[in-house]
Amino acid sequence: MTDAEVIVVGGGHNGLICAAYLARAGIDTLLVESRDSVGGCASTVSDLGARFNICHCDHSMVRAMPVIDELELEAFGLEYLEPDVSAVHLFHDDSEPWLFFHEIDRTLDSIAGTYPRQLDGYRRYLEAAMPAAAFAIEMARNHPTGPSLMRAALARRARGAVTLLDWSRRSASDVLSRYFDDWRLVMPAVSSGPTVWGVSPDAPGTGLGAATYASKHLVRTGRPRGGSGALTDSTRASFEAAGGRVRCGARVTDLLVGDGSVRGLRLDDESELHSPVVVAACDPHRVFVEWISEPPPAARKLVQRWRNRPSADGYESKIDAVLTSLPGLRATDRLRQSFPGVDLLGPSSLVLPSPDQLAEAHRLRADGRVAAFPTMLLNVPSVLDPDMRPGPDRHVLSIEVLFTPYALRGGWSGSAEPQRWLDMWGSLMEPGALAAVDRWRAMTPDRYEREFSMHRGHTPSYGGSPLATLVGRRPELSRYRTPIGGLYLSGAGTFPGAGIFGASGRNAAHVVRRDLRHRLTRRFGTLRRTAACSTPRVTT
Repeated sequence: MTDAEVIVVGGGHNGLICAAYLARAGIDTLLVESRDSVGGCASTVSDLGARFNICHCDHSMVRAMPVIDELELEAFGLEYLEPDVSAVHLFHDDSEPWLFFHEIDRTLDSIAGTYPRQLDGYRRYLEAAMPAAAFAIEMARNHPTGPSLMRAALARRARGAVTLLDWSRRSASDVLSRYFDDWRLVMPAVSSGPTVWGVSPDAPGTGLGAATYASKHLVRTGRPRGGSGALTDSTRASFEAAGGRVRCGARVTDLLVGDGSVRGLRLDDESELHSPVVVAACDPHRVFVEWISEPPPAARKLVQRWRNRPSADGYESKIDAVLTSLPGLRATDRLRQSFPGVDLLGPSSLVLPSPDQLAEAHRLRADGRVAAFPTMLLNVPSVLDPDMRPGPDRHVLSIEVLFTPYALRGGWSGSAEPQRWLDMWGSLMEPGALAAVDRWRAMTPDRYEREFSMHRGHTPSYGGSPLATLVGRRPELSRYRTPIGGLYLSGAGTFPGAGIFGASGRNAAHVVRRDLRHRLTRRFGTLRRTAACSTPRVTT
């Protein structure tokens, strides 16, 4: 007896998207989540009398996917708000800030007013990067088999594909240095790419991070009304409307495996859920290292490889605060000279170190320390979205900080680091900003581990290159199937996982649906052959 045709483990946005596609295809699907609510790091949660996004609230790549239309998420309450300015770029050394817009012409105008010598380089960058970014989005929209990706490349006459493959072998620093000789144009792209991934921009294979400007010109940044969690709330509603079931507070401890195939899973209360298909939309390392005690012969080498891989540490922290007033940026006057009337508090602000300061941040992180000038992402979500206000004349503040090591020297309990980050925010704002902070909390890697089941506070991302994806290297990540029959992977650790994307959940659902259809076809064919053989022949 089974509890569902498919069990999806993990209620983050990829798990929910995968489950919704399956349920809407008529497949009996159960989603289990260890927390008492779904959404994972895309959640918006209540604390301190306010609503806070667990991670940054800007959504971009998920809006390039067909997920929103195919799951009819707008019918279930999803609405995106769009800031006029996509990002404000600030620098710790008080260099001239500049604005990034979705519109190319407005971005060029901003660069012309601040770093005019980089204007020609930005135009050359766009000529190379726009086709490459468009091809990367096309790859993400298609199930990543070799033939499908080749068809996508041929449809574009390989335009962008060659650049994408070339950049994927290089470092982000190498690629960006072809177009810019001023680090103020380099660091915003680095900070939205390799820094968020947790790696140095000098590392080979990070070159795709250079496509971040082009991607944001192709896909407008937006925020769900009511917070980032509105995306996952609407996806859950779509899933349940199709007959899907959600079980929260269900922590998986083991997978049940027999005769080379998955049979279900065991929960921490020793109860079992049975299904011939399990989709693990969570950290693959946990799946293979913690949940499979005796792998079948076909999976032993794969499981051993995962057990030999070192477990990564988290490196992101976040401050959430309630403000009694809305202080402005000190850089407001300079920015508004070129763009009068634009809202500078509604968009996200990136506070960026120099390349030398970023290199120092990497060294200190390895030593369990936080850099004096870390990369910071600032946002006041309630400016663009009044639904996020905790009350009249109140706003919510978000400060994300990189790199903040899980194994901080002296530990996070009682650390003065979070207060220092808040003080740094105050120094970027007009006088009196800190006095406007009514109450605040710090989400550090140890807290992400406790509250979101993120081992050592780390959230994985897919690190395969386009070429590795094209040829199906590490198929459990790039093709979603594992050597254990009926066990599939999805989530941020699989292609193309990073940030709020959703393509991995959609792709994994496509693979599961196709395999179930083929399994049913084979079973039906066997029954027909059996029936034909067992039917007595009548002779006259």
